[in-house]
Amino acid sequence: MRYIHSEERLPILDNVKVHIRSRIVTVEGPRGKLVKDLSHIAVTFGRPEKDVISIELHHGARKGVATLRTVRTIINNLMIGVTRGFRYKMRYVYAHFPINVNIEPNHETGRAEIEIRNFLGEKYVRRVTAQPGVDIAPSANVKDELILEGNSLEGVSQSAADIQQICRVRNKDIRKFLDGLYVSERGNIIEE
Repeated sequence: MRYIHSEERLPILDNVKVHIRSRIVTVEGPRGKLVKDLSHIAVTFGRPEKDVISIELHHGARKGVATLRTVRTIINNLMIGVTRGFRYKMRYVYAHFPINVNIEPNHETGRAEIEIRNFLGEKYVRRVTAQPGVDIAPSANVKDELILEGNSLEGVSQSAADIQQICRVRNKDIRKFLDGLYVSERGNIIEE
């Protein structure tokens, strides 16, 4: 079944500028600027009102119509990012061997590099490079906690996923070996 016309509408937040040209979305706000290339998705953008974006699709099948909501959510997350930002908190979980985490900024790329040592008592040093625009720091008042902050939800969540994935326990019963770094809290830097 094809839908003749499908549309999603997204109100633009206050003090946010959204510019769309050839399906490349640029969002500017008080916290900075984010750019997202959506040229691979066949949708049409419009401005029916000054502070509303319409995302339209003509003669779309079911999967095409599903992308409308995805595009709307992506742009909404960009707007939240440039106004409030995103913060993920990760906790170290270990039964016996305490995990050591060092964070050093790479001066060439400007991205944070995380070194994880003594995971399950192994000598192997695990290294993860954070996504661009993501700040990683140990928590000031909570033991064994990392705080990841940034404007881009994709960047912050991907950095957290990379850290969690590199600490997967292999060749052991994962019900028993629960060690690792796990996301404990998701939120915004500026709370409403």
